[in-house]
Amino acid sequence: MSSNRTDQTMKPATAAKKLGVYLPATPAAFQEGVVTRSELNALQADPPEWLRTLRGEGPHPRPVVAAKLGVSIAGLARGGVTEALTTAEIEALKADPPEWLQQERATQAEVRKEAARVKEQQEQKERQAPQQEQRRTKDRRPQRQDRRAG
Repeated sequence: MSSNRTDQTMKPATAAKKLGVYLPATPAAFQEGVVTRSELNALQADPPEWLRTLRGEGPHPRPVVAAKLGVSIAGLARGGVTEALTTAEIEALKADPPEWLQQERATQAEVRKEAARVKEQQEQKERQAPQQEQRRTKDRRPQRQDRRAG
């Protein structure tokens, strides 16, 4: 029996997000239509020239800008960056980082350090849990008492 499955579709904004590109910079045909899952897969597997150019030169969406600068999206907002930036603009910020960027990078480094500490602590608890369980079950075993008549 053959099934007539229709391909899953998504809005252009969703497809642009999955492709890591800034929607207003994409071609009009991309912005106005719907994108099927197979079309998205084809774009990812063999990107057309416009997609390669957007990924390389920008403008880039905020998540990409934040990642390239090593800060959070909220850090971008605190720094006053609300628009998409090109690769050249990002490189200029990296070459001569303003104070807000230095501060946000330091904040992001602390966040990563804390996340690593919490992860290590959780892994340590998970490693210790089986040992603690063995001790608990060992303590619950009935004690044999030798009652010898004397």
